[in-house]
Amino acid sequence: MELLYQSTRSQGEKVTASQAILKGLAGDGGLFVPERIPVPGIPLENFSKMSYKETAYEVMKLFFTDFTEEELKSCIDKAYDDKFDTCEIAPLTEKAGVYYLELFHGATIAFKDMALSILPHLLTVSAKKNNVNGEIVILTATSGDTGKAALAGFADVPGTRIIVFYPKNGVSRIQERQMVTQKGANTSVIGITGNFDDAQSGVKAMFNNKELAKTMKEHNYQFSSANSINIGRLVPQVVYYVYSYAKLLSNGAVKAGELVNFVVPTGNFGNILAAYYAKNMGVPVGKLICASNENKVLFDFFETGIYDKNREFVLTSSPSMDILVSSNLERLVYRIAGDNPEATAGMMSALASEGRYEVTGEMKARLEDFASGWASEEQTASEIKRVYEETGYVMDTHTAVASAVYHDYKEKTKDSTVTVIASTASPYKFGTSVMGAVNSKYKGMDDFELIDELSRISGTAIPKAVEEIRSAPVLHNTVCETEDMQKEVEKILGI
Repeated sequence: MELLYQSTRSQGEKVTASQAILKGLAGDGGLFVPERIPVPGIPLENFSKMSYKETAYEVMKLFFTDFTEEELKSCIDKAYDDKFDTCEIAPLTEKAGVYYLELFHGATIAFKDMALSILPHLLTVSAKKNNVNGEIVILTATSGDTGKAALAGFADVPGTRIIVFYPKNGVSRIQERQMVTQKGANTSVIGITGNFDDAQSGVKAMFNNKELAKTMKEHNYQFSSANSINIGRLVPQVVYYVYSYAKLLSNGAVKAGELVNFVVPTGNFGNILAAYYAKNMGVPVGKLICASNENKVLFDFFETGIYDKNREFVLTSSPSMDILVSSNLERLVYRIAGDNPEATAGMMSALASEGRYEVTGEMKARLEDFASGWASEEQTASEIKRVYEETGYVMDTHTAVASAVYHDYKEKTKDSTVTVIASTASPYKFGTSVMGAVNSKYKGMDDFELIDELSRISGTAIPKAVEEIRSAPVLHNTVCETEDMQKEVEKILGI
């Protein structure tokens, strides 16, 4: 049965999955959402016998109905190959009664690899299906991880170019080094003097610029997005929640139908929205626990029903969550508004003009699937130290935010439901913060000395992604003001 996609902001024409993937953003500035959440035609128990690739196919075929079996399986095979350092793709690790879903075993050691390994293949197939002959220009803003994962995914993919903007002083040193050393004739990386929200706003403005779109078309270019606003990135993230529940079934941690909580460190809201979609597909999810750092705009939203970005922007040790405009929340707002595009458009308009909006009491009541919490910088560091000392497990700063929020939640609620924490990045990506938290004696050490020491104390091998950048030359050194982002794009494309 065909599944079509529509904008969160209007009742405009519905599009196929491949058209939604190609466009990235709807013409009215809204995000594409499926007209319904599909449900698997097989019992969840069947998934417990499947590999990650098999699970991916069973989930994605329900959302991407205009892809043939051959096309979709080819995309999956190319994505989840030896770029990942484990055949499990997303291992589930248990430590002291808590399960960590390790989403960082891909090429860039962060969870963004889970979707950005497959998006280039979905996009190139979508282009062929829709007779697009020009070059697809991937335009992306990153708070640290998306940029490198997108660059790695799209590097030298025929028919594509990729331009990534990142906040020059708002990512970790390893994250920046991963991006600026990226090879590929079709890759461009630009630092901006603002923060992530500035970068994201600049990218959205270019997507919505009709004159720019016209000029692009004249030069045989078409924009698309690798951010989680693209449905081609969101749907692959649904897979690992189905997969992790199936793993819990297969190892006897839960019985069929038994509820599981998921804790997700959250910035742009795409990762936890994927868990919400999995719940709506029939995965027995108890609570979706939204974990924020000191930029706790989402925590305040779940507490009050008011989304207000008018606040100080805090640079933290978990930079991928340093976000005040959580783009994917729009998809949840649309859902709790009863799939009402007019109501959604009104709230997004208020966010753009006033920096805030408030949901109705009825809408807030529909957020009962979610719990929320936040962790300070001190709590985050303390959690890294506590978990390491108690279990020997070393986690990154984002996972530590989720872990701290979960332990606080459990203490307050006494909820003993089996819980999975989404571990969204390798500790090697944030060696300075992680090792400084483990022991103050590491503070001030060189980045790569810390990485060697991290390998020693954790008993884990240094990921290839980190080893590669030790001596890699810097290939991208452009920095611009936020208002000059479009000029840089025009210069790169020669338009």
